[in-house]
Amino acid sequence: MPFTLHPSLQAKPTLLRVLICASLSLGSPPLLAQASSAAMSGPAMQASADLAQFVQHNLQTRIGGLPQEFPLDIADIQDLKDAKIGYGFQVYTIYPGDILAGRGELRSMAKPTGIWRFSITLNGRSIGLATVEQVAGKWETVAYGAAVLAKDLDASLFAYANNDRSNVRFIRIYQAQSDFLEVVSATDAKTRFAPLYSARQSLLFKQKADRNSTDARTSSEELLESHELLAPLRAAVSKNMDASR
Repeated sequence: MPFTLHPSLQAKPTLLRVLICASLSLGSPPLLAQASSAAMSGPAMQASADLAQFVQHNLQTRIGGLPQEFPLDIADIQDLKDAKIGYGFQVYTIYPGDILAGRGELRSMAKPTGIWRFSITLNGRSIGLATVEQVAGKWETVAYGAAVLAKDLDASLFAYANNDRSNVRFIRIYQAQSDFLEVVSATDAKTRFAPLYSARQSLLFKQKADRNSTDARTSSEELLESHELLAPLRAAVSKNMDASR
């Protein structure tokens, strides 16, 4: 499925959208913090309420079993009974003009989008993400899916995040079709970036280490400096913008 453009770059419907997203869908405040924090209480409460409705609707209507392209990674529709909302995070982005101009470090270019995403878990494992946005002034869950991203994000958090996840931010660069985890090191306070699945595919980065291993947490092998990302990001942004004209 194509990478979805930021709502500011395309017309956005006002009705609830349940999208299947198989592969995707300032100072740094805590981003991937616990979903109960005050900063995300509104989006988190809405995500929980909407998931309960989503579960109930599917349990009542999917009598014939699980459809082939169901947006969450479950084996049976009855698994939804145990699905829960986990941690949440705000999505940051970097605008194409800033990347093409190379105005400073990526960290300083990143801006909040107002979009929140929440992990959906089943017995301790991530099965997808819920995307929450403000529609007509009210929070709504507008998408379920991104099971691949959810698992990739869990692995990156295990490798690089501190206990309260206050040293990381999720950055999606729409015009480069790339997601990153921004990581501030506890040892040298430097900011580096872990390319997530979409960035590894779009920018042809290779995954260098097994981030589920205990050694990965103390290794920076896979983290990239801001200056290492600028050139490939400029090329991807320029190519994709030219293709859309």
